[in-house]
Amino acid sequence: MAHPIHQSTENSPYGDLTKEVFYRKHRILHHQSFMLNKQNMKIFTQSWRPDSDSDLLRGLVAMVHGYTLESSWVSELTAVAVAKANFFVCALDIQGHGYSDGYTGHIPDIKPIVGDCMQFFDSARADHPKVPAFLYGESLGGAIAILLCLEQKSEWSGLILSGAMCGVSKKMKPVWPLEKLLPMAAFVAPTWRIVITKHPVSMSYREERKRKLVEKSPNFLKYGKPSAATALEFLRVCEYIKKNCHKLEVPMLMVHGGNDTVCDPKSAMLVYESAATEDKTLKIYDGTWHQLIGESNERVELVFGNIISWIGERAGKEIANCNTISVQK
Repeated sequence: MAHPIHQSTENSPYGDLTKEVFYRKHRILHHQSFMLNKQNMKIFTQSWRPDSDSDLLRGLVAMVHGYTLESSWVSELTAVAVAKANFFVCALDIQGHGYSDGYTGHIPDIKPIVGDCMQFFDSARADHPKVPAFLYGESLGGAIAILLCLEQKSEWSGLILSGAMCGVSKKMKPVWPLEKLLPMAAFVAPTWRIVITKHPVSMSYREERKRKLVEKSPNFLKYGKPSAATALEFLRVCEYIKKNCHKLEVPMLMVHGGNDTVCDPKSAMLVYESAATEDKTLKIYDGTWHQLIGESNERVELVFGNIISWIGERAGKEIANCNTISVQK
């Protein structure tokens, strides 16, 4: 598969190429724009597709990035890898991240972000009504993807979760008694940064080169330590997912690092075991960290090869079933 992350340097995701030459080399058409959401905020959106006949598209993949990250830079390399497998890929910067409006890294309420995703992804699916649509979420984006599937139920053909925030690791939680005092802190000083926690990037990428690359993004959130209101909302979201994950009926693939100290692997196992869908797969990779793209080249190829194969198999089955129904009619 040759994930484009292998061609990057610690200074640029495009290696020694310009962004334009990088996309031409991979034969990918890239589009970016801004969407005005229901709160009149400008939300940055983008899409990737193979530079070929649109009739050959196998499906649509909607991607949601993690906390302190963005849909560009390192994340766009995975979008390119998926698009090269003949998928239309779309993504947005969630509020307070990347090029989108919002107070930096501050998420006191997840609902408006879920609403933004629904607004943009629904529009993308409406533009590609004949192909199956999949949700792909990493870390916090995984939690958002789960909330979308719980809201839209059978409207998605599959759900892919990488290091999903189904539960926060004890190493990332505020120490006692601060965790107990979070509701009060969030009410009195919602934007106060919890300085006792490490920046999640330092605990997410095993390879130092890739960690440095993430930090070189012009949009890197140096103040990645969550605010009191954000930390409280993350804990609330995890508890909501724990109580409602049994309602997940969509085909689901979960991949998770065995040594993930950001999002607890045990919480992923709980979601996997509770989900109602019969088509579900959980792969926990021993020894790997939170962001699987931050592992060795061999491990990256294994993980993302599994992901793209899983999406491709289900896209093929759904298209075949639709063709069969059309013939019968």
